[in-house]
Amino acid sequence: MNLLQKRLAYKDELNYTGEEKLLARVITEQKGRYTVETLTGTASAVVKGKMHHDAKSRMDFPAVGDWVVLRDVTTTDDVIIDEILPRYSSISRQVAGLQTDIQIIATNVTKVLIVMSAEEPLNPRKIERYLTAVWESGATPFLVFSKADLADDPNNHKQEAESISLGVPVIIWSSATELGKEDLQRLIQPDDTVVLMGSSGVGKSTLINALLNEEIQKTGSVRDDDKRGRHTTTHRELLLLPEGGVIIDTPGMREWQLWAEDADSLAGSFADISALTDHCRFADCSHKSEPGCAIKEARSTGELDESRWQSYVKLQRELAYAARKQNARLASAEKKKWKQMTQVHKKIKY
Repeated sequence: MNLLQKRLAYKDELNYTGEEKLLARVITEQKGRYTVETLTGTASAVVKGKMHHDAKSRMDFPAVGDWVVLRDVTTTDDVIIDEILPRYSSISRQVAGLQTDIQIIATNVTKVLIVMSAEEPLNPRKIERYLTAVWESGATPFLVFSKADLADDPNNHKQEAESISLGVPVIIWSSATELGKEDLQRLIQPDDTVVLMGSSGVGKSTLINALLNEEIQKTGSVRDDDKRGRHTTTHRELLLLPEGGVIIDTPGMREWQLWAEDADSLAGSFADISALTDHCRFADCSHKSEPGCAIKEARSTGELDESRWQSYVKLQRELAYAARKQNARLASAEKKKWKQMTQVHKKIKY
């Protein structure tokens, strides 16, 4: 798989043993149609009919970053996606306004660059939310503060972010001076799939162009009224980096509603709170009225910032709610599937 590793960031965890020419990676997805990258180039693709029939949710269809097996690559028409290889990571969020729908941002991701503008005031709660989403996905997060040349003192942002992110690397970046470019290039390896996350106008497309060493992604001018960049990315797209590895650009998002398999996924972004809970007298401490509660003690002494604790509680409740909704959705889909099968069997005359 040396060619695939160099070209498409193949990882050995995929354990693919079939024909190499039939293996492809999804680079774009729009309204049920896909563009896939193979060893020989790009192709337009659609999923097989059985995938439509068997799918229980959006998770059962290909997404940007997926490795797929094609039925045939010699046709001049759309190639057929026959199988999706198991994902080793998946970044997803709950669709705004729809309590049980999921939006897959990208799959098979190894590293996530959370991009924020150094020109704007630091938002600790937004950082915690992004970090929670990344740790939940199985990828490794990095914080990138862009537009460093426009900030009064970007190192203030870096120091404050480091105190919140607890071990997550923080990189200061400027497209004007190329400050931080070498640091970003060093962290991307040939088998890395990197995703950029962040609000509109923080400079994600500009950063991608710098890593690609050419103007591939469209960038917008800065608005005069608030000095923020204009939103330019409209869909997710996987791009091949010149030195190996791939990078996925994503549209800016105003909000990020968490979507999780379970509620126990805050340890990565709240390692300090997890460490404190280990010192509570009771293993099932609710951190409310029990004696010997390390959380209560830390809050009273100021060791644990109250706003950080409240953010932890809020995200914990949100994850628990998302997990309940997801289980209800899967149960409903399974019930619907068996109902359809029963109706089919009733029509069959034996």
